[in-house]
Amino acid sequence: MSDTPPEMRSVVVERDLAHPPGRIWRALTQPHLMAEWLMQTDFEPVLGCSFSFQAEWGAVNGQVTEIEPERRLAYSWGDGVLDTVVTWTITPTSEGARLRMEQTGFRKDQPRYLVGATAGWPRFFDNLEQLLARESA
Repeated sequence: MSDTPPEMRSVVVERDLAHPPGRIWRALTQPHLMAEWLMQTDFEPVLGCSFSFQAEWGAVNGQVTEIEPERRLAYSWGDGVLDTVVTWTITPTSEGARLRMEQTGFRKDQPRYLVGATAGWPRFFDNLEQLLARESA
């Protein structure tokens, strides 16, 4: 069950990846790798760190709110109107790891943001899988 209030909505994407948790963690936390699959950023994997993501469509600001290396990472994700939280969970499996991303906090009056996230995160995951495949080759 989600802790998201009923007036809020969330987007969840989950995939099994044939890569070890450490490699996935690097891709989630190293700015030069994040730029390859997500967006340009000045992210640092440090609790409380403020950062931004830059893309051709605009910018998103964030702050690291939770960090447990190779297991869990959470940060705020907003643009002045949108105020959400993105949480990454890495669970080891016999084949590699299961990666789960949940973006919570979309208000009912923000359908454009929810539709954008619902369409965008699977594409980001595709980019991440391509990066991981290149990094392990």
